[in-house]
Formats: sequence, C-alpha cells, structure tokens
Amino acid sequence: MRFLGQFFAALVILALVALAMLWGVQRYIGYRLSPSVETIATSSLQGLREQNRLSAFAARYVAVVTSKQIRMGLTAQKTLIMPGMVRYEVDLGKLQDRDLKWDAASKTLQVKLPPIEIEGPQVDFTAIREYGESGLLSTFTDANTQIDAANRAAGQQELVRQAHEAMPMKLARDATRGAIERSFAMPLRAAGVDATVKVRFADEPGPDGEHWDVSRPWRDVVKSK
Repeated sequence: MRFLGQFFAALVILALVALAMLWGVQRYIGYRLSPSVETIATSSLQGLREQNRLSAFAARYVAVVTSKQIRMGLTAQKTLIMPGMVRYEVDLGKLQDRDLKWDAASKTLQVKLPPIEIEGPQVDFTAIREYGESGLLSTFTDANTQIDAANRAAGQQELVRQAHEAMPMKLARDATRGAIERSFAMPLRAAGVDATVKVRFADEPGPDGEHWDVSRPWRDVVKSK
C-alpha cells in the first residue's frame, strides 16, 4: 500500500510538472507570437501613409452673389447662383512616428493628424443659374463679360468661405477622427490589446493645454515604459 501511495504521489507530481511546463510553453509562445502595441500601431501607421490622402467628409454648398457695372449712366446687374462640392481631406503621407504617443498607464494611444485641407470647390456648372439684365450697357461695352467673371470669382470665394465655417469643419474633423480611430483600434482589439485610441489635429489644442513631447520618436517612449 505504501508503494502504491508513493506511486500515485509521483504521478501527481509529474502531472503538476507537465502542466507547469505546458503553461510556460504557452506563455512563451504567446509572448513571442503576439505582436506588441508598437508593432501593431506601426503597421497601422504605414498602412495609412500608403493611402496618401483620406477624404472622410464632403459637403455641397450654394453661393448666391451679385455684381454690378455702372457706365455712362447705364447700369448692368446680374445675380449668380452657383452650387459646388467641397471635400475635406487629410494628407496621411505627412504622418510621422512622433505623431503617435502611447500611454501605458491608461492604455491610450494618441494620434496627431495634420490639419484638415479643403479640396475644391468643384462647381456644378450645369446647375448654375443667372438672373438680371445687362441691357444696353452690354451691347456697347464688355460689361456683361466683366460681370460674369466677377460673379464666378465671387461665387467660388463664397463657396470656400462657407466650407471653412465652424460647423462643417467640426463635422469634417469628427468624421476623419472616427475613421482614423477605427484604423488603429480594430487591429489592436483583434490582437487582444485593450486600448483606447484618441485622435486630434495638429491645429487643435491638446487636452488641458497639453503639449506633446516630440523630442523622441514614439518607439523610444514605448520602450521606456
């Protein structure tokens, strides 16, 4: 009986040792094969750079402008209604390693994007409408040509002005921010990394007036944590 007891005790010990070895092997394999936050974020960053430009938001505006010419006591006036499309883009090719900041304590990856750029306006010439008359003045002068040129220049300026207003710029930033956050968050989650991604633009103030330390590449910051 004593022999059997020793035999079973030895089996238990061997089983525990085997389990410990299996656990150690699994941990080692997981450590070696599971990519780090640095690796995942760097891959995402490279993928975004390759996209070159991101356009996550577009809007259509309508400019209404009026120009007038007065010569020789005669008046010519026209009102132009000009619709146009504007795209809000970010040049992802400008992203650098220093634009990423990893906070290991809060598990937060911060991404700084270049400012939003406005592409356009792309005027819909088929939808342009004009109202007014140039009358006799256009018969004897180039008033009609000058009014048309002035209206078209003013119309494009008005479209750009509308595109830069606070609300569409906020919508464009929010749409772009969401797209970039998903681009970094999805690979991290797929790898089992519980992280929060926060995106801001270079022309936006940081949280609580925070200024990023860009003196070192983000890889060095990660390694020092």
